[in-house]
Amino acid sequence: MPGVPNPFGFDMNELMRMLQSPGPVNMEVALTTARAMATVDLETGEPRAEPAVTPEQAQAFEDVVRAVQLVVGETTEVASALTLRARCVDRATWAETTLSGLETVLTALARSLGRSTSGPADLTSAEGVSPDALIGMIMQQLVPLLLGGWAGSMIGLLAQTALGQFDLPLPLDGPPTLLFVARNVDDFAQSWSLPADEMRYALALRETVHGAQRAVPWVRERIVELACTYVSAYEVRPEAIQDQFGDLGFDPNNPSAMESMTALSDPDVLLGAMRSERQAPLLADLQRFVAVLEGYTDVVVESIGDRVVTSHARIDEALRRHRLERGDAASFVDRLLGLELDRTHYDAGVAFCRGVVERSAGQLDQLNRLWTSAAMAPTQAELEAPGLWLARIDLP
Repeated sequence: MPGVPNPFGFDMNELMRMLQSPGPVNMEVALTTARAMATVDLETGEPRAEPAVTPEQAQAFEDVVRAVQLVVGETTEVASALTLRARCVDRATWAETTLSGLETVLTALARSLGRSTSGPADLTSAEGVSPDALIGMIMQQLVPLLLGGWAGSMIGLLAQTALGQFDLPLPLDGPPTLLFVARNVDDFAQSWSLPADEMRYALALRETVHGAQRAVPWVRERIVELACTYVSAYEVRPEAIQDQFGDLGFDPNNPSAMESMTALSDPDVLLGAMRSERQAPLLADLQRFVAVLEGYTDVVVESIGDRVVTSHARIDEALRRHRLERGDAASFVDRLLGLELDRTHYDAGVAFCRGVVERSAGQLDQLNRLWTSAAMAPTQAELEAPGLWLARIDLP
């Protein structure tokens, strides 16, 4: 897994400036790494020039988004769906925009790790610096750099295959923008032998429904809040890190063994040492909420797409496969931020939304009440029995 970023040929002055970036997350390192990883050739590891988005590509998406927004606004009853901004971008721009949206959650994560690794006030004993204190001191210095490197690497890698802004249900702060990575969309359509115009419509439809959800202030705030609460419950356990060092022959009193610290450049090493029991119920809350958002999108896309796109069933199945088979980078981001949704979670969200629609004479009006307030978010019992949710929201 990518860790502390390769400087990709930057001179030492520029590298030192990046490393001195203030804040709990080194966003200079994150953004620089993301841009580099988004444009690197994954086979050779060499940087490669990224083709500019052509006016024709931008116009094609602009036309289809305008048409999609009308039908999504009417179907979801979210008026702000009509005013969502859409952009056709390259991979580096997608990575930069996504990282900026994640800064709130990454900051919460960094502060949590900073608290967990602050170490005891008395760092020394008769035998010298204690191992726990040494690890605490090192981690205090490394957390901003490591998080910047991890975040930049992961988001940069995701940019290599991302089709739109909401490929992953990331907890992005700020008003939503529809981003379409033109090069990736064309490559995806070609690899699946899909009609390019119908592919654009199907993708724009799915992205616009997601964007309509995020345009509802309480929805956007809720997913960011749930993610921040989850990552704030991480606890770095020095004994767990010491176990890792022990496996590597780490001896804090042996300066030559400091090479073992390179284990920290592998995010899986720390991820296993960071989880806490407090996160289990928080993870369940976040997964349930995201599952409902994804289930709603699937139901709405199905109801609209089948009517207007000839190849919709085939395209949507390809998009679902894309969602579930995203590779190691997406898997790590999912686990780090509490977005570990498998097919079971997605199926539960779809079943809930379909159950509400079926009990509402096949109409979406009751399901659309989800967007009226945070109190409408279903509980676990209601997710499993949609009738309970309908009964609750109809109570005076």
